[in-house]
Amino acid sequence: MSHIVAISPHLDDAAFSVGGLLAARARSGDRVTIVTCFTGNVAQPQGFALACQTDKGLGPDIDYMALRRAEDDAACAVIGADAVHLPFLEAPHRGYTSAAELFGSRRQDDGMVEPLAAALSERLAELAPSLLLGPLAIGDHVDHWVVRDALAATGLPFLLWEDWPYLRRADTRPNMEPLIRHALTDADRDARYGMCAAYASQLGFQFGGPDALARQTAEIRHENLYRP
Repeated sequence: MSHIVAISPHLDDAAFSVGGLLAARARSGDRVTIVTCFTGNVAQPQGFALACQTDKGLGPDIDYMALRRAEDDAACAVIGADAVHLPFLEAPHRGYTSAAELFGSRRQDDGMVEPLAAALSERLAELAPSLLLGPLAIGDHVDHWVVRDALAATGLPFLLWEDWPYLRRADTRPNMEPLIRHALTDADRDARYGMCAAYASQLGFQFGGPDALARQTAEIRHENLYRP
């Protein structure tokens, strides 16, 4: 039995990007673990950090990250994957104050790569993955780049997925040939939709609702993995 470990920046990225492949591997009998890096709580978020919650229709009294972790548990249960939640803070809680900053240059005072790499190294030594996956960082979200750089700093071999839905909005596709090109079956696509739909708090903001998610999922033919 192989062990597939996906290192997800946020509580949805792995499912959104390679849910079909993960479902196929789980269905074949492999163990699948999704490790999400930025799941830590801030007791009373303010400013842009709070706006990232309220712009999804969630009031300021909601424990946003607790809700998101529960959604992730439900998504992983769709394919029988294990969920691991690391306590690091998302970029809006690390000093990034606008959407433009999230997709801009990394702040000079953002020293997240080193502690994240150390935590991943320790956790991956326990998990012993046969195949390690992470984000290509299409779309240039700072958290996705932090995870990609932290994975590189571990010194372990890994492959990169195409970040979705950022891939739908990108001007160009990756200028390289995928090492693995996984053709989605109907079963893969159904499982991917089921996983993604579990992140109910994100569907309107990211896709325009569950029906739009279903239409977009139906269009996907392959999930690609690249060598760094």
